Amino acid sequence: MVKNNRKTCFWYSCCPLKRFYEKGILDKKWVEHYCWGDNSKCVRRQMEDEGKYHPDNMLPDGTIDKKLI
Repeated sequence: MVKNNRKTCFWYSCCPLKRFYEKGILDKKWVEHYCWGDNSKCVRRQMEDEGKYHPDNMLPDGTIDKKLI
């Protein structure tokens, strides 16, 4: 899947952000910019690639959104 002439993040299909977006509780800007955009800047992706723990409610910029469950 390609959006904005960039490849969708490898982790998108199993990322909690996909689920939050599909439930309508995560603003589309996050997936457009990071998941379907420049996902190399996604802190979640960087941590996943390094095998480091990160909570499901961590946003791509590394902040925690306590509203996401």
